[in-house]
Amino acid sequence: QVHVVESGGGLVQEGGSLRLSCVASGRSVGHMAWYRQVPGKQRELVAAITSGGLTDYSDFAQGRFTISRDNAKNTAWLQMNNLKPEDTAVYYCAATIRRFPSSRLDSRNYPYWGQGTQVTVSS
Repeated sequence: QVHVVESGGGLVQEGGSLRLSCVASGRSVGHMAWYRQVPGKQRELVAAITSGGLTDYSDFAQGRFTISRDNAKNTAWLQMNNLKPEDTAVYYCAATIRRFPSSRLDSRNYPYWGQGTQVTVSS
C-alpha cells in the first residue's frame, strides 16, 4: 500500500508563487501527477512526471508550472509561478507503481491519492 501526502498550499496574491510537495510512502512509485479540482467541476490533470523524468503539462500549466521529483525520496514537487485567480482549487497528488510511459496521463491508472491541499489565489 502507498500513502500519499501533499503539503504547501495556501493563500497567495495574483502573480505570486507556491510550491507544493508530495511524499509517497510504503513502496517505490512510478508515475506521479498533480491534479486539481474546483467544486462543481471535474478533476483535471495539471502535470505528470514519470520515474524517468518525462513530464507533461496541461495547457494552462505550460510555462507557469514545473513538476519535478526525487526518486530516492519518493517525492514530487509542483512549482507554480505567476498564479492567477482561476488557479484556485484543491490540488491533489497521485501516484502509481506503473512505469510504462503510455499510462501516465490517465487518472484511472493512479490508485493512490493524497487528501488534497487548497490553493487560493486572490486578485
